[in-house]
Amino acid sequence: MKQFQNLINDCLIDIKHVESAAILVAKTATVTAASTEFPVLPSQAQMFVDAFKNLTLTRRQGIYFQDKVYTCVRADRNSIYCKDDARGLIMVKTTLYIIVATYNNSMYPSVCAEAVEKLAAYLKEKGK
Repeated sequence: MKQFQNLINDCLIDIKHVESAAILVAKTATVTAASTEFPVLPSQAQMFVDAFKNLTLTRRQGIYFQDKVYTCVRADRNSIYCKDDARGLIMVKTTLYIIVATYNNSMYPSVCAEAVEKLAAYLKEKGK
C-alpha cells in the first residue's frame, strides 16, 4: 500500500513533529504501512486495537509499548493519547484504520496530535 506509506511520510514524519508512525487495519490488527524505524509486532497491533475496545482499562492501565509504560491522558472512542515523561503515543481510529504515532521530547505533543487527527479526518472523509 504505497499510498499509505506516502501519507505517513508526507503528513506525519516530514513535518518533524512525529517521530514514528504506523497505520493498522482495525478489523484484523495488521500493519498496512509504517515509518522506517517503527516495527509493530502483531501482538502490539492487536494491543492498539484492543485499547479502543476497552477504554476504561486503557485509561486505568495505560499502554505498554517499546519497553515503556505510557500513561493514558485521554481516551475516547476516536482517540487515545498517552505519555511517558516527555515522550508520547497517539492513536486515532477511523472507520477502517488506526493511526499510531509517537513523539519525543524535542517535539510538541499538540502538533503531533493535530497532524495525526488531520490524517484521520482525511481518511474518514475518503470513507476509510
